[in-house]
Amino acid sequence: MATLGVNIDHVATVRQARRTVEPDPVWAAALAELGGADVITVHLREDRRHIQDRDVRVLKQTVQVKLNLEMAAEQSITDFALEILPQQATLVPEKRQEVTTEGGLDVVGNLDRVRRCVDQLHQKGIVVSLFIDPSEKQIEATKALGCAAIELHTGRYADAISPSEQDQELAQLRRAGEFARQCGLHLHFGHGLTYRNVQPVAAIPGAEELNIGHSIVARAVMVGFTQAVREMRELIVAASHT
Repeated sequence: MATLGVNIDHVATVRQARRTVEPDPVWAAALAELGGADVITVHLREDRRHIQDRDVRVLKQTVQVKLNLEMAAEQSITDFALEILPQQATLVPEKRQEVTTEGGLDVVGNLDRVRRCVDQLHQKGIVVSLFIDPSEKQIEATKALGCAAIELHTGRYADAISPSEQDQELAQLRRAGEFARQCGLHLHFGHGLTYRNVQPVAAIPGAEELNIGHSIVARAVMVGFTQAVREMRELIVAASHT
């Protein structure tokens, strides 16, 4: 059954809009755990637009489930990860001007840079996952670097307008997922998943972890964080048993 990783970045987005101390993403993490979160995910961006260094430090001391640090393959962020030692680091692409992550990491085109980062993380015993598009070339490159897992970018599936387009994107995710499993990689999914579209992805054979942020935070504004996480986890559990 797929586990639920709750990305709490956008709790920090609300806080940073006023440059104040609330809402605190650390509290959100605790409430997410009460709602059944299996993983707490944060993306420490180079521009610190939402999650701050302090948040990650406190989360490392307080989170009782797996802490997954999303990060660019840049030395300054790598140095921070080597200090904090999250249980998992997920390498993602990053552009200063983007609203949110726009696609998967190009491992093939940035092999040496990614390798340097992966090797340093591995030396400290950090499990490494790469956030990539559902491409066999990218999966093969991830495997060659010795990474334990991939997180397949589900953005094109989430953005699909017509049912036929959505079916095509879902089929691509299934094929890539099967290939990743044949390569011996753990299989994660994330980006753009919502209460309306999560179940077909959760039902993909071998899906182990779904990382979801914006939709849960948006729902939490209406029903509370614990309830929003509980509702998402119930959908994932139901899909895993179909």
